[in-house]
Amino acid sequence: MDYLLDTNIVYLIIKNNDKINNKVYQIKFQNHKIFISCITYFEIRRGFLALDAPRQRERFNNLCQDYQIILLDNLAILEKAAEIHADLRLRGLPIQTEDILIAATAIVKGLTLVSNDRDLLRVKELSLENWVTDN
Repeated sequence: MDYLLDTNIVYLIIKNNDKINNKVYQIKFQNHKIFISCITYFEIRRGFLALDAPRQRERFNNLCQDYQIILLDNLAILEKAAEIHADLRLRGLPIQTEDILIAATAIVKGLTLVSNDRDLLRVKELSLENWVTDN
């Protein structure tokens, strides 16, 4: 099983969260792949630029060397995102566009999304794990 890390998980890695870092180590030891979405890259990068946080930016840049960043270069991801958005809107359960794009990326690429965002439980077809609350 390979994984896509949501923005909140990447942020915890940058903050050196022991529980998350141990889980990442276990996953890598088992030869599973870990990816980051370009949306997560954008969200983290804009935050550190706005805060003028050079140390965190450096940690993030180092992290990006370890994990492949998945780009939105696949029309199937955008199609899936549109479907998710429409489904959630029709059900009266909208979530942020960034979360929809990250979820669509995980679904299309066959990855398990790792997130601490409960809103993502609303997305059908999404394989989701929460390394913050899971033992």
